[in-house]
Amino acid sequence: MGKSTQLKNLARWLRGQGLKVIVTPEPGGTAIGEKLRAVLLSSRTSGLSARAELALMFADRAQHIDQLILPALSRGEWVLCDRFTDSSEAYQGGGRQLGTEVVHELHRLLCHDLKPDLTILMLGDAAASLKRARRRNVAQSKRQRGDENRFEQESREFHDRVLNAYLAIARREPQRVMTIEAHHRVADVHREIVRRIQERLGIGKSP
Repeated sequence: MGKSTQLKNLARWLRGQGLKVIVTPEPGGTAIGEKLRAVLLSSRTSGLSARAELALMFADRAQHIDQLILPALSRGEWVLCDRFTDSSEAYQGGGRQLGTEVVHELHRLLCHDLKPDLTILMLGDAAASLKRARRRNVAQSKRQRGDENRFEQESREFHDRVLNAYLAIARREPQRVMTIEAHHRVADVHREIVRRIQERLGIGKSP
């Protein structure tokens, strides 16, 4: 079980504390975003340049923020977003080797410079996580979303660059990014996430 399971468990716990919570993914989260997601994640997408990929990711993010995230925040709701600009810095900045500056500049220009209050970076066995993602995407392809294996088909070197970029972000912004060892039992990982959120944000009681 990976981040999707932990995201759902965290949303359930926060709602149990009386908070209004929405859970939303990137890419996707809006009708336009789902169309962009189909292009970005499908292994049938070929010939997409690194810069075009980054531009589409930010097109999705800008729509996501304007249509869903900012309105939810204005209503006083909590937003749990499965991936955000850190992912572009990791995948396109690191994996595609475009660097961090172009990612930060696009975020400033297109995303109101909106930043999460807290980011959870889940660390586990990279090979196992990749296999799990591939299995999940195969299962999804048999249901509604179709093939989403384009990034999973990249080389080990690509994924190593992605991980190193995530770790660099965590080192750069330790007050925002908290790392969680995700290879333990699902319930234990959830308890650790809740404990760390209580420390950082001061809400709720232990589960």
